[in-house]
Amino acid sequence: MLKDHAKLMNAIEATGEIIGRKKLQKIIYIAKKLSFPFQERFQFHFYGPYSEELTLRIEELCNIGFIEEVKEKKGGYFQYRYTLTDTGKEFLSLNEVEMPHIKDCLTDMNEQSARFLELVSTVLFFDNLPRAEVAEKIFTLKSKQRYTEDEIDEAYSYIESLKNKAKTH
Repeated sequence: MLKDHAKLMNAIEATGEIIGRKKLQKIIYIAKKLSFPFQERFQFHFYGPYSEELTLRIEELCNIGFIEEVKEKKGGYFQYRYTLTDTGKEFLSLNEVEMPHIKDCLTDMNEQSARFLELVSTVLFFDNLPRAEVAEKIFTLKSKQRYTEDEIDEAYSYIESLKNKAKTH
C-alpha cells in the first residue's frame, strides 16, 4: 500500500524541497521518461505534460501529513514549496524505495528553472517525432514562451546528460 506515494516522497526527499507545482510535475514526468518507476499518467496540457493523478497523490500525502505544502505569496502569484515532514521521513525509512541514481538526477533537475524543465518535458513528450517536428511543435504550442533553437539544442543535450546520470540508454 502507498507504494506509488512512497516513490513521490522519495523524490521530494532526494531534492530536499521542490518549489513550484509546475516544477514538481515536470521533474516527475522527466524522471518517468528516464525509466524511473513512476506510475502516474500524463497528458499534454497548457504548461506541457501534466498528471491529475500526481496532483491527487501529492494532495493525499499533504492530508496525511507526510508532505508539507507551504503556500507563499510571490509578487502577484502564489508559489508552493514541498518538503517531506518528519512523519514522512519516518514512513519512508520503514518503506524503502529502490531507485538507484535518482538523487543525482532529481537534484540536477531541481536546480533548473521551471521554464527550462517545461521545455525539456515537452521535448520528451514528443520524443517519438523527428527533431525538426519537435522544434516546430514547440514553436507552435509554446509560442508565448519564446523558446529559441539554442534552447531546444540545450534541452536535447540536457536530456542526454540526465540519461547518463540515470544510467539508462
